[in-house]
Amino acid sequence: MSVHFLRFLVFSAAVMATVAHAGGPPDPGNDIGAYLRETLATACTETVPAPRGVGWRLGDAVLVAEAEGTVRGGPGRLSRIFRLPGGDELRMELIHPGGRLRRVSADYYEAAPNGTLRPAITAFAGGDCRILQGRQIVYGRNGRADLVLLAGDLKTVEYREPYDAPVPPGRDPGGVTVAHVDSGINYTVPVLAARLARNPRGRALGYDFWDLDERPFDGDTGRSPFFPLRHGTRTASILVREAPGARLLPYRYPRPDMTRMATLIEDAALHHVRLVNLSLVSRDFARWAAYHAAARRHPEILFVVAAGNNQRDLDQVPMYPAALPLANQITVTGATDDGRLMRKANWGRRSVDLMVPAEGLLVTGFEGVRERVSGSSYATARVTALAACLLAASPSWGADELKAALLARAIQSADSEMVAHGFLASSAIEERGACPAQVAKSGL
Repeated sequence: MSVHFLRFLVFSAAVMATVAHAGGPPDPGNDIGAYLRETLATACTETVPAPRGVGWRLGDAVLVAEAEGTVRGGPGRLSRIFRLPGGDELRMELIHPGGRLRRVSADYYEAAPNGTLRPAITAFAGGDCRILQGRQIVYGRNGRADLVLLAGDLKTVEYREPYDAPVPPGRDPGGVTVAHVDSGINYTVPVLAARLARNPRGRALGYDFWDLDERPFDGDTGRSPFFPLRHGTRTASILVREAPGARLLPYRYPRPDMTRMATLIEDAALHHVRLVNLSLVSRDFARWAAYHAAARRHPEILFVVAAGNNQRDLDQVPMYPAALPLANQITVTGATDDGRLMRKANWGRRSVDLMVPAEGLLVTGFEGVRERVSGSSYATARVTALAACLLAASPSWGADELKAALLARAIQSADSEMVAHGFLASSAIEERGACPAQVAKSGL
C-alpha cells in the first residue's frame, strides 16, 4: 500500500464528509491509521457535500464520474470516481439518508500490468467516520491472490483467506460425472479436492468461465470484489456427501458474459457429462438465452436448476433458467421436512417440478467448517445427488428416463399442489440405489 494512496484516501474520505481542505492533507508520517481516524472524526462535524461535477480536482486526482442515488427509496447516496496519475482509480460512496451520515467507503483500484484495473484495497467507516475495517487483495507472482481482512488501523491483519487459489494435485476419483455450475468451489477443502474430475495426468478438468482460467475458485464478486459471495462450496458439499461416488466437474459461471454458458455446456458434453447442477437464478431471460439454446442441443444431459427464493409464483413472474420450458430440465424449490413450502421459496404449478426438504441443512462452508443453510439452491443439490446415484445404478438411462425416475418418487403433501409433481421427502432421497444412504443433517 503506497503512501501516495493512503494520503489520497485520507484526504478524499475527509472531502466526502465535506471537510474542505485548501490543498492536500498534511504529511501523515508513519502513523497513517491515526491520521485517518483524526481526519474522519473532523469530517463528521461538517455538513453533507453537494455534487462537485466532473473535472473537479483533489490534488493530483480528477473526478471522472459522480452520481446521486437513493437509500430505501429516498435521497441519500453520493458516489464518486477519481482518476489518479498512473491510471489508478478511487471509488467512493457516502450514505447520508435524511442528511445524516451513516457510512462512508472507499475502494482503491490499481492499474495492473496488462492495462486493466484490479481491486487493491477498501476501507469503510460508520456514521462517526471511525474506520471499522479494511480489506486488501494481495496478488502473488504465481497467479494466486489472498483476501486480507484488516483492522481499523488498516495495518493489523485480522484474517487471511485465499482469493483465487491454485488447484491442488490429486488423482481422478471415478464415478458418475456431475457438472457443478455455480460461483466455483473451494477445492482446497480436502473432501472436495478428493472428488474433482481429473485427466490421466491428474489435472483438474473444471474451468472458470468468469475469469477464463483453470481455477474455478469459489467467489461471486459481482456485488463487490472485496466481499465475494461464497455459494458454490456449500452446494458442492451436499453433492459429495449425498452422492459420495460422484465425480465433480466444477464450473464458475460466466457472470460478465452469459453467452459463455453455451461454451460451458459444450465443454461439459465433451467430458461426457449427463447431469448438471445449476443453483443460479435471475430475472432476465436474455442472460439465459445461450443456456436455453445449448441445453436444447444436448437432450442427453439432464439439468437440475433452482427455483429461487423470492417468494413468488414463477408462472406469473418468471425467473430463469427455472421457468424455461425444457424437456431435459427439472426445477426444484425448497420445503420443510413435513412438506410445506419454505417461507421465501418460489413456486409454480407449471414452472416448478419438485419441492424438497432444504431447511436448516448442515453443509460445509467456504472455510471448511460446518454451517446451516436453507434455500432452493440446496434443495437442487439434493436432487442432483439423488440423480447421480440413480444414474450410477442405471448407467444406460437417458435424461428422460432419469427425469421420470426422479418425478416418480414425488408424493402429495400439505403444499405439494403449489408445484407440478409434488414433494420429494428426505426418505425418498436417502433410498437411492447405488449410493449408500446418508443422513442429511450429518456428515460433512
